[in-house]
Amino acid sequence: MKGLRWLVVSLVALATIINYIDRNALAVMWPEMSGELGLDKNDYALILTFFMVGYAVGQSLFGKIFDAVGTRLGFVLAIVVWSVFVALHAVVRTASAFGVVRFVMAVGEAGNWPGATKSNAEWFPIRERALAQGIFNAGASIGAVVSAPVVALLYLAVGWQATFFLLGGIGFLWLIPWLVVYKSGPESHPWLSADEREHILTGQRVAKADAEGAGEINVFAPGWREMLRYRQSWSVIASRFFLDPVWWMFISWLPIYLAEQFGFDVMQIGLTAWVPYVGAAFGGVFGGWLAGRLLVRGWSVDRTRKFAIGLGGALMFPALLFTAFASEPLVAVLLMAVILFGFQMAMGSIQTLPSDFYSGQSVGSLAGAGGTAAVVGVLITTWTVPAITQTSYVPFFVLGAFLVPCALLSVWLLAKRIEPVTPNRRTA
Repeated sequence: MKGLRWLVVSLVALATIINYIDRNALAVMWPEMSGELGLDKNDYALILTFFMVGYAVGQSLFGKIFDAVGTRLGFVLAIVVWSVFVALHAVVRTASAFGVVRFVMAVGEAGNWPGATKSNAEWFPIRERALAQGIFNAGASIGAVVSAPVVALLYLAVGWQATFFLLGGIGFLWLIPWLVVYKSGPESHPWLSADEREHILTGQRVAKADAEGAGEINVFAPGWREMLRYRQSWSVIASRFFLDPVWWMFISWLPIYLAEQFGFDVMQIGLTAWVPYVGAAFGGVFGGWLAGRLLVRGWSVDRTRKFAIGLGGALMFPALLFTAFASEPLVAVLLMAVILFGFQMAMGSIQTLPSDFYSGQSVGSLAGAGGTAAVVGVLITTWTVPAITQTSYVPFFVLGAFLVPCALLSVWLLAKRIEPVTPNRRTA
């Protein structure tokens, strides 16, 4: 079968779309559900906190699970957990009960990210990994775009309880093509052509110059504790801590911003809030394509990753500052599209760093640790935003602009040179 690796990443992107539809369903239906159940905004804030804590736990937990059981079974476990607990939303009634099901659902949903990073490391040569990561990240953007209309249509047709049941079933339907297609990794997959197998495996043999100018293959796969002794690992953790909150600031607060800043109602929000995520989808794919082209032209992995990350940050920083003073809603959402274009462009390369530094045995663990750090950053900004936006949203966008150079410096100063880590290159 030709191009099997692209079918694999497409299935992972489809899982990501389902992931975003499931996580956004509660927010879309909350105005009607809350009235029926007697819940208020404080209850919603509590439920959101349960979700984010579960998401933090799940990133590191599933990073280890994927390294232990492999990509095929790891995705099965992740999507079964989150699909079951999406469906269980239909049978709970109190804020604490919603908090529990959201917590466990978030643990499963978090597994999608270290799983995608590990899958891309297994199935793609180095020069194609950023593009594969961009396709995966585009799934998150598409999911953000389609979740509101999909959930709203289901709600109008069958009500909120049946909607949760149906959404849980979509995840189980995804398992059918996944188990059929993902029989094994590329080393032994029976459908993979000899040419594609050679293309994948040869492109994963990272040659790097040593003192004598010889090359060596990256097979270094440190354990969890040892991995944290290397500054390269902390470059991933710190950059995710600073940059991910920018994405979640828009995921969590964009509708409220449009309502409070421009007086938008629900219909107007629905007609405009999807625009920034179209920019995000294009940014993820373009960033991956650009990285692949630069590597083909002979750029080093170090130069390519830093250029893509730096260009993404160069787009985000001024656009965030301009948005702070945007007086027209159309200008604001178009600037946000630029912000999220740059975000996904930079994030696609940041998310490939675990596979640039280590072999497959440690990739999922480091990706999971980075995801956990990202959620910690998101929780901090989530609690900060209400305090700084009481009279104006200018501090909101200034905060986002401040986080961008912090993320870039984390890569430049901690990773220094992006290349496979060897045991003698560490920071105690």
